[in-house]
Amino acid sequence: MRESDMLAGLVAQAEGRGGDLVTIRALVEEASEMGAGRALDRLGLSDRAAEDDVRELRELLSAWRDAKAAAKNAVIGWLVRAALALVLLGIAVKTGLVSLVRP
Repeated sequence: MRESDMLAGLVAQAEGRGGDLVTIRALVEEASEMGAGRALDRLGLSDRAAEDDVRELRELLSAWRDAKAAAKNAVIGWLVRAALALVLLGIAVKTGLVSLVRP
């Protein structure tokens, strides 16, 4: 059962027992806000600086991902260059160009 289904069932049950729908919805909304506040407090994100902290963390994460991608591309580039150098060296040996270099 999904949480929204369970919540709808609880609201229907409270309404069936004579509860006013507006009051029940207000109670659910207030409980939701309190729960969200507790969750943010547990995460240490309940103060005024939390928005800036989250924004800064997102920027750091984005920078980390960019740096990781750049490092991966650099490693791939060096591996391709090394492979091409080995291919050229192999061609030079195969065609006898290396023997021309020796005195």
